[in-house]
Amino acid sequence: MGTVHARSLDPLPMNGPDFGSPDDADLVEVEPQKKQEILENKDVVVQRVHFEGLGRTKDDLVAHEIGQVFKAKNLIEVMRKSHEAREKLLRLGVFRNVEVLIDTCEGEDAVPNGLDVTFEVTELRRVTGSYNTMVGNNEGSMVLGLKLPNLFGRAEKMTFQFSYGTKETSYGLSFFKPQVGNFERNFSVNLYKVTGQFPWSSLRETDRGVSAEINFPIWKTSHTLKWEGVWRELGCLARTASFTIREESGHTLKSSLSHSMVIDSRNASILPKSGALLKINQELAGYTGGDVSFLKEDFELQLNRQLTWDSVLSTSLWGGMLVPIGDRPSSIADRFYLGGPTSVRGFSMYSIGPQSEGDYLGGEAYWAGGVHLYTPLPFRPGRGGFGDLFRTHFFLNAGNLCNLNYGEGPGAHLRRLAECIRWSYGAGLVLRLGNIARLELNYCIPMGVQSGDRICDGVQFGAGIRFL
Repeated sequence: MGTVHARSLDPLPMNGPDFGSPDDADLVEVEPQKKQEILENKDVVVQRVHFEGLGRTKDDLVAHEIGQVFKAKNLIEVMRKSHEAREKLLRLGVFRNVEVLIDTCEGEDAVPNGLDVTFEVTELRRVTGSYNTMVGNNEGSMVLGLKLPNLFGRAEKMTFQFSYGTKETSYGLSFFKPQVGNFERNFSVNLYKVTGQFPWSSLRETDRGVSAEINFPIWKTSHTLKWEGVWRELGCLARTASFTIREESGHTLKSSLSHSMVIDSRNASILPKSGALLKINQELAGYTGGDVSFLKEDFELQLNRQLTWDSVLSTSLWGGMLVPIGDRPSSIADRFYLGGPTSVRGFSMYSIGPQSEGDYLGGEAYWAGGVHLYTPLPFRPGRGGFGDLFRTHFFLNAGNLCNLNYGEGPGAHLRRLAECIRWSYGAGLVLRLGNIARLELNYCIPMGVQSGDRICDGVQFGAGIRFL
């Protein structure tokens, strides 16, 4: 973290006590209240803001980020607004380091209460590389990246990324462009190829596509508008694949428009202690081309409340519906899937709902809900350190996945979703991996098991970023 340096506004007195004798030290009077008054209440003016270390970064980009510094009225405000400006500059992704120096003004045009603020920046190199690992929903991957930051001087970024994982291999090229002065408003274009294996369906899928999206905030919500065109190739993962999976194999072309809205007031994305999350997604395919047509809606709701003894009660609810448009049935690649350590625990990965000869086909409608109680470890071992990353976990999950007859009314749809509810309960341990992912080791007792469901009765391990 950078340091904010500030010099005193008033010069030291020319005459003072002699510090050479220890006995005279008592003559020095410390007046903290007066000093605090000087720092907080003395009016100051920020006359100039300097940047040292700028190379290819354009002036208008940094000028928008430090504009609030000129509005500070006292030294405390100057330090606070300078720190906020530093955080905004680092968020742009064009500087490796940013330091702030606050000093009194010097020169002929200097005023007695004038200040100079200097930002000492170190720009990123024109080409950077990265190597890291990522955790998805019960899968891991190794990621290699090549990045061209600040491509044209206004925080543009071009990235090439290759990922090799346990179930998925992908590579892609992306271009990112934020709006100058409003980093939350940005535009990006992506070219990609993704090959994934889905053993629960004996299916292999290869996607080659292009997408363009715009992100923007409205009040307390974040919105994303996206167009995607993708050529999908479906094939059998094994010779034992069912005839239904073989029928689904082949090539399809999907062109879709989607919108997502997010409201997030949680204090953390992984194991939050307070706040709420609401995500709503809509996708419309077929009206901009392609041979796949449908309307898809889904949502996610999460509420968190801190209780006594550092315990947290968390409730969550997921749901979604896919409506095919036209006479063509929905594709297995577009349907919803349910079950596993990240959704309805106690069931195998995506092994709830319609299936054919042991291959799970997904469904066009689903819901899932959960109640969780997170508590500290018994006797609080490692309190204040590594032990705080672990939590004891008690849970109750339920959900259902099915296909609907859209010739029937909403009442029949609700009755169908209320039938054959799968549910489970249990307890275990949760490990938080920073603010990136979490690991779970639970003992699960599945209930409401239906014919064809695949269960995991007993110990179940899960890793991911999105949990029910």
